[in-house]
Amino acid sequence: MKKSTVIFFFFVSIFLKIQAQDYLISFTGTGGSTSVDSVQVRNLTQNTSLTLNGTDVLHLMVVVGIDQTAAQSAAGLFIYPNPMNESSFVEFDAVSSGNATIEVCDITGKQVAQTHNMLPGGRHTFTVSGLTNGIYTLSIVSAAYFYSGKIVCTSISPGNGKINYVSTKLKSSAQSRLKSVQSLIPMQYNDGDQLLFTCFSGIYSTVIPLVPTQNQTVTANFVACTDADNNNYATVTIDTQTWMAENLNVGIRINGIQEQTNNASIEKYCYNDDEANCALYGGLYQWDEMMQYATAAGTKGICPNGWHIPTDGEWSTLTTLLGGVPLAGGRMKSTGTIEAGTGLWSTPNTGATNVSGFTAVPAGYRGSNGTFSNIDNHGYWWSSTENVPSNAWSRTMYYDNINVDRYSFGSITGFSVRCFKNL
Repeated sequence: MKKSTVIFFFFVSIFLKIQAQDYLISFTGTGGSTSVDSVQVRNLTQNTSLTLNGTDVLHLMVVVGIDQTAAQSAAGLFIYPNPMNESSFVEFDAVSSGNATIEVCDITGKQVAQTHNMLPGGRHTFTVSGLTNGIYTLSIVSAAYFYSGKIVCTSISPGNGKINYVSTKLKSSAQSRLKSVQSLIPMQYNDGDQLLFTCFSGIYSTVIPLVPTQNQTVTANFVACTDADNNNYATVTIDTQTWMAENLNVGIRINGIQEQTNNASIEKYCYNDDEANCALYGGLYQWDEMMQYATAAGTKGICPNGWHIPTDGEWSTLTTLLGGVPLAGGRMKSTGTIEAGTGLWSTPNTGATNVSGFTAVPAGYRGSNGTFSNIDNHGYWWSSTENVPSNAWSRTMYYDNINVDRYSFGSITGFSVRCFKNL
């Protein structure tokens, strides 16, 4: 009785797993560029990541708990869709010419399909069809290479296993293959996982958050964001607003004990007077320096051409879009913690999901006495709107809650800067 119960729950588990659907995600560009050079993919829920060429297709493998053939992508083997119903494609690299045997066996080891082929060096595609409900082992054997993986079939119809040739792409140089061949790149994925794509094209990069529910093409809107030092920044569009997706880092570093002055050059502070902190967290700026000694809300200040310092109202619109002051911080903060080696915030980095793609980091601040405080724990960002003279509105986020608080600070304080795209 106990043995029957175990077997029953095993097959129920397999059945539930194979009902999940895989998703294919491709990429295209618009705006400043219509092509995508590369894409960094981060699964924020699982804390995994990979990078693919812009012409590649991301294969999100939703099935969990079985030995997925997708895990063998490093060896050049892909099986899709998997689970299969009527048929599945088998794609693999033959590193050199020679005879190859492709074999499919059922869970007992019985052979259900086999083919022998003389294959030239290159990338080959076959189909496997005619399988019935169950789990199968696929093996590809040649004198120069070997692949193996599993296929899950959900079909309940009886059939005869078949392996058929589809196509071959002859082997070429690695460089030309990267440019011309579209590859299917697998990534383990569970329904509801939050993904974050950073798409690159030349000087452009854009951040796109997504929870996939279907096959789709992700369109990257490439917007120029280049500062006076020719640094290029990632951007993110949230509803109708477009923001920089990283802190501004422009200007010449001066020590914290010095005041930033109106001297025809942009000056910045780096936390603890360490340039490496500017590279990680961006620069810190006094309000007047950031504004380039203007006082009108929405001025360009030290932002790139076509961008401006966000007003207090533009900040308020953003936090409202993201659930308001009590929730928006979690949706704006970058994920992970310093202690776990997965991020820049201190533990616990409460509620951080970065579902907006804003990717807020905790740069701390430079105080009015020239000292630095709160790196890794708090992030502070200026607006271009004064409360009273020498005092301006800002936003603060925290490592231990999900608020975005609005405070007025003295303009000699050094805070981070995010720029806002002109409408």
